[in-house]
Amino acid sequence: MRKLKVGMISFAHGHANKFLQCLSRIEEVEIVGIADQDWSRVESPVNDYRLRYYSDYRELLASDADAVVICSENTRHAQMTIDSARAGKHILCNKPLGTTWEDMESMIGACRDNGVQLMTAFPCRYLPAVVKAKAALECGELGEIAIIKGSNKGTLPGAWFTNRTLSGGGAFMDHIVHVMDLILWFTGWRAEEVYAEAGTLFHDIEVEDAGIVHVKFANGAFAVIDPSWSRPKSCPASSDLKLNLIGSKGMMSLDAFAQTNELYSDDLTKAQWNYWGDDMYVYMIEGFVQALLEGKQVPITGEDGLHAAMVALAASESARLGQPVKVLA
Repeated sequence: MRKLKVGMISFAHGHANKFLQCLSRIEEVEIVGIADQDWSRVESPVNDYRLRYYSDYRELLASDADAVVICSENTRHAQMTIDSARAGKHILCNKPLGTTWEDMESMIGACRDNGVQLMTAFPCRYLPAVVKAKAALECGELGEIAIIKGSNKGTLPGAWFTNRTLSGGGAFMDHIVHVMDLILWFTGWRAEEVYAEAGTLFHDIEVEDAGIVHVKFANGAFAVIDPSWSRPKSCPASSDLKLNLIGSKGMMSLDAFAQTNELYSDDLTKAQWNYWGDDMYVYMIEGFVQALLEGKQVPITGEDGLHAAMVALAASESARLGQPVKVLA
């Protein structure tokens, strides 16, 4: 049985722990090591999984790994991806793909020029409710979609997420991309113009934690998105992902994380909603691995990541200027 050798670059983002867990359960995967300049972030996974540690990710790129998973701070995605492509490694890059149009174009170009694949980590595509909604739309059950309202509200992630130099932005960069990727995937539309209002309303931080984003598409349809860090710590779940789609034949309300049990325990400080549906991360990682083993295109491309991130960038620029902004891609 052929195995895909995979290395992990950076555990700056919490998604890295889940990605590692999923990779370790796939029989066709051999994890060759973890690279992170900060030993404290990877001490537990390195020891728990008995993996080789690299303090410099370029040392990992010199190994015989076939692919890498990048979960660094957002502004480091570009250089790590470009270096990985030049080393001949396929790449799964955490969202947002990048923090500038130039960076993302360079990432995609480097992968194309070096004959490797670039996949953007958008696990929400694999949620059961999302999959069902996509099928219903493809069958034409709602007719022509005209209006979409979406939200991805979460608690404050803290750490480097609030440092613009490392994150590239606040809640807009963190949350718009998830909602926009689903909208673009559902409809095939092209985002044309964005008008956004942003503010820092809930936390004492240097980046925005709230805002409303209006997106106009080339076909005349439009969407409104709430991508805030507005949930208090006492909320039973750290985030949501919801879409309301209105079409010529009907409407659909999608609550992507609705499959939950309510837990009330005296040992806990708050009630909890425990998700019990299919694991979106497992399906996403399996899709990445199987595509590479079978020589097929990865299911979520770098271009997909670019298009979603460009709306987030346009929203940030619109909020700064106080006027609508055209979307470059």
